[in-house]
Amino acid sequence: MHEVIICEKPKASEKIASALSKNSTKKKYKKVSYYEFEENGNKTTVLTAVGHLYSLAPKNKNKGRLFDVEWVPLYAKDKKKKYVKDYVDAIKKFSKNADRFVHACDYDIEGTLIGYNALKYACGENSLDNAVRMKFSTLTNEDITAAYEKPLNIDFNQVDSGIARHVLDFLFGVNISKSLTESVMETTKRYIQLSAGRVQTPTLAILVEREKEIQKFIPEPYWMIKADLDVPGIDELVTADHKAGKIFDKNVADEIFADCDGKNAVVDGIDVRETVKAPPFPFDLGSLQSEAYAVFGFSPKKTQQIAQNLYTEGFTSYPRTSSQKLPKSIGVDKILKKLSYSGSFRNQIAKLKKPYKPNEGKKTDAAHPAIHPTGVIPKELSTDDRKLYELITYRFISVFGENGLLESMKTSLKIGDQDFSFSRKRMAKLGWMELTPFKKAENDSFPTISKDDELLVEAVRSEEKETKPPARYNQASLIRELEKRGLGTKSTRANIISILYDRKFVEGKKIKVNELGEHLIDTLKEYSNKITSEEMTREFETRLEDIIEGSVNKDNIIEEAKIELTSILDDIDKNKAVIGEQLYKSYRESRVVGKCKCGGNLVLIDSPRSNSFVGCSGYPECKSTFSLPRGATILKTTCEECGLPMISFGKPRQRACLDPKCGKDGQEPSNEIVGVCPDCGKDLIKRSGRYGEFIGCSAFPKCRYTRSLDEPAPEVSGVPNSTNKPIKAAAKKSGKTAVKKATAKKSGKTAVKKATPKKSSRKVTKTRKVSKRSS
Repeated sequence: MHEVIICEKPKASEKIASALSKNSTKKKYKKVSYYEFEENGNKTTVLTAVGHLYSLAPKNKNKGRLFDVEWVPLYAKDKKKKYVKDYVDAIKKFSKNADRFVHACDYDIEGTLIGYNALKYACGENSLDNAVRMKFSTLTNEDITAAYEKPLNIDFNQVDSGIARHVLDFLFGVNISKSLTESVMETTKRYIQLSAGRVQTPTLAILVEREKEIQKFIPEPYWMIKADLDVPGIDELVTADHKAGKIFDKNVADEIFADCDGKNAVVDGIDVRETVKAPPFPFDLGSLQSEAYAVFGFSPKKTQQIAQNLYTEGFTSYPRTSSQKLPKSIGVDKILKKLSYSGSFRNQIAKLKKPYKPNEGKKTDAAHPAIHPTGVIPKELSTDDRKLYELITYRFISVFGENGLLESMKTSLKIGDQDFSFSRKRMAKLGWMELTPFKKAENDSFPTISKDDELLVEAVRSEEKETKPPARYNQASLIRELEKRGLGTKSTRANIISILYDRKFVEGKKIKVNELGEHLIDTLKEYSNKITSEEMTREFETRLEDIIEGSVNKDNIIEEAKIELTSILDDIDKNKAVIGEQLYKSYRESRVVGKCKCGGNLVLIDSPRSNSFVGCSGYPECKSTFSLPRGATILKTTCEECGLPMISFGKPRQRACLDPKCGKDGQEPSNEIVGVCPDCGKDLIKRSGRYGEFIGCSAFPKCRYTRSLDEPAPEVSGVPNSTNKPIKAAAKKSGKTAVKKATAKKSGKTAVKKATPKKSSRKVTKTRKVSKRSS
């Protein structure tokens, strides 16, 4: 019998193969590693995907609404994913004539869909008739072996829910984005990259709503009356607050202040209380993302990626869970015993009392327990991976700790006829707090005072302040808000937020919506309100859950979505002209990066065929343009010499003027004609850029053809080869050559590699990095 196991990622296939057989052999097909072993005459081949191997694509790519979709290999849709073809080919080759198939991808909707598509399209649809499912929450030998020996049937309701979610996201995202982009193109004849989505747009609407609250907010002055006291038993001065808190009438504040003048405080009452501080709950993905942001400043997406890596390496459990439960089946005693072998955790675990009983939250997840360490101690981790691993492990240990006891003391005072109070807090019993370095315990000194004692007032202060607008969301608080409103899933929320940054709708750690993002939501609310509706998005989320429960059919949900989407697109079509004009205007305003020498605005421009660049808004009268290095960021600071914006680019990051010729003593390119452009037929000229000289089209920016000086020139119809020759780059006096020859060891062939200049030709401003100590 020949058995084929399909895993989600290469590292998982390695773990699964080694767990199931000590005799597994690693082999290669093209650039793909796979594993084989034989047990009791049965042959097993362990194959791997690299995440999704297949993606949705429209059946008909002509103009119009793209409602008919199909699954296609990812490499056929995205040229950057060519490497995926080797993985698909390997699965096709080694799954031929197999008798049994094992779906061993991650046990969630995405993992289920990845494995299902690999079986259906690479192994053949008949493979599903002979397939079983492994379910595991950690990549430890014990969990893998148990999942293999007791497999489940594939949950086709889970498959259908995954298919429906992908189809809905594709239909809404592609069609609405396409419709908005076309509205601008048809109205203004300009291309801009616009993006909208089923969950993305309501999320942006939440941020815009908060932004408008901040903009509309009118600060109101208020006064706080405070008294600085010399209190026995406390070394520093203690500040007491007037019981009125915020005082919005200045006359009242002045009266209170005057009444306290020159008077000492008398202790009116002392109230001491004890409060039990229970251990924290185990981490689910959302709480892990929030804690990692608060402690380390990690974005939710970064936390999710690191947690996934720790799981794949076998150090922690599956991260995409909403559970706050730690069932006995995970083997708590074994995990804690293994962790105690590490000097980092030994002392904390020794303080735990048996039998171990976790403090659990209410949230559950049918697929996976809460996030926890497996007991496998990592030997080498990167700094950030180590931080997150320790955060997860110390939280896990703390969950089994004892209650802490917080002692609080509130002292009421009289200064004249005015009521004041101050509070002190300290941990009477640390309990679980002594098990983790990530929780700071309160430890105020308590005063030695009694009722009717008189305390010296060093000063009374009347502080004028202003009310503050609502706080902006950060990425962690937005994740919590989306969860509270039922938008997105635990797996998708971090990526949705990342998309909003990538599309340049928002910026900053405290999330600020720019003009384009704000005007996009305003325009959609005015002309097509449904797409910004939380209710519609939340309703579809519920319906997708119903598919898993088996109460509705995926095809019915998809048809319902098409009806809603048709209504949205009809609204956009009816108002295409005004939508296009408004979006383009806000787009240009949001893309202004500085002033051109001609007096116009310099605008960041997206090209559908190449990288972004900066050009003058006065085009075609002013043809000033500036190319941008890949991954460049335009800064708010300006160049001291020419006044143009500064940019940040490269690895390591460098700062330089937007103009690569700035600071070069007015040198101009030679404009030497060296041939004919193969794209448009105009002259090719010798140009100078941030990485040295190159050949470019004289029709730039309309034609963006370029090549290096050493690159062979393509033949152009009707043009003699002698006029379109490559130009040799001169070797520098330093002895470095422009062309390096590397001899391939195996093939004996000589490979030619172009040397990349280490430094930019821009004038670079040095900056000093200041490291911040993590809290």
